[in-house]
Amino acid sequence: MQNPILVLNCGSSSLKYALISEDGENRIEGLAEALGNADARIKHKDLEGNKTEVQISGGAHAEALKVILGDLIKDYKPVAVGHRVVHGGEQFKTATVITPDVLKTIDELSYLAPLHNPANVEGIKAISAIFPDLSQVAIFDTAFHQTMPAHAYRYALPKELYTKHHIRRYGFHGSSHAYVSNRASELTSKDGKHGWIVAHLGNGCSASAIYDGKSLDTSMGVTPLEGLMMGTRSGDVDPSLHALLNRIAGMSLNDVDTLLNKKSGLLGVSGISNDMRDLEKAQQDGHEDAILALDMFAYRVAKYILAYSAALPTLTGVVFTGGVGENGADMRSKIVEKLKHLGAKFDQTKNQALFRGAEGSFHSEDSSIELWVIPTDEEHQIATETKAILGL
Repeated sequence: MQNPILVLNCGSSSLKYALISEDGENRIEGLAEALGNADARIKHKDLEGNKTEVQISGGAHAEALKVILGDLIKDYKPVAVGHRVVHGGEQFKTATVITPDVLKTIDELSYLAPLHNPANVEGIKAISAIFPDLSQVAIFDTAFHQTMPAHAYRYALPKELYTKHHIRRYGFHGSSHAYVSNRASELTSKDGKHGWIVAHLGNGCSASAIYDGKSLDTSMGVTPLEGLMMGTRSGDVDPSLHALLNRIAGMSLNDVDTLLNKKSGLLGVSGISNDMRDLEKAQQDGHEDAILALDMFAYRVAKYILAYSAALPTLTGVVFTGGVGENGADMRSKIVEKLKHLGAKFDQTKNQALFRGAEGSFHSEDSSIELWVIPTDEEHQIATETKAILGL
């Protein structure tokens, strides 16, 4: 493996990593989870696809990285590290080489992403302690969406909240939307500039309108709660819901925040699960709330797709990605059936064949727009941006 890039995605109690070869053809990858707990462990997959699990009881991010770098990938020293950083505010519009000042700003932006940016900072510090001379690059979830025009990213709130507190729509899943839209433009046979609506559908969901490689609108806002219905997140609700629930149920702001982020979405409506597979099984058994949850999910995705057609100068097609977008053929059918006003028509045989990492189109010959399933590869996107900014 020549000149590999190490890609890190640090969560509050997890660390996802991938060591990707210079040509992008080979990778070693894994996940450290339950960090800080007695059952902390690393699930690792080597170049040949062999899987191992290493226990690191009580280990946190720094300890996990010592094991990963000092044992699991010790034969392949990376030439640089690309970090997924969730929030870059308005300060960071592209991938950025990490300096002490950049790290300080990432830390200061934790007020916008209190569950994520602190963990990202810990990952950066841990690499610095192990490889102090290794170049590190921050790839921000929000950076790809910094091309949105003001009429898309501003809220209809007093200007001071924007100018003083930076309250605006930022969007997330940027690496995924960048990778998938670029890949779609490589696959299509249509000439000229392309307009894509990308539906990243998983436990977290977002949609983006992307034209000529630039994000013009996206469904997530100042936080990842806004927009589509998700696994446990509500997506769009009436902004007065907080006040109403406080009055009628005595719920605090924290109570409502927890409700909307962790107890709503597919889980809240169905009452049984946030996993699409469980709900589809329950649907077959006639579970009314599971049926409603699936119908709501499909309707809301279709509604955003139709709305985002207004953001694009031209619409080439719709791309599905994420765990549900890539594997949920039945859900894709439910969504596309609601796009009749766009002239979307699909081939059910092709649609049903696209799952478990398969890439391809499923629009019929007489469809007015293209329909694609493209598995996302955020690690590849992060490695690519890391190499580009460092000139590797």
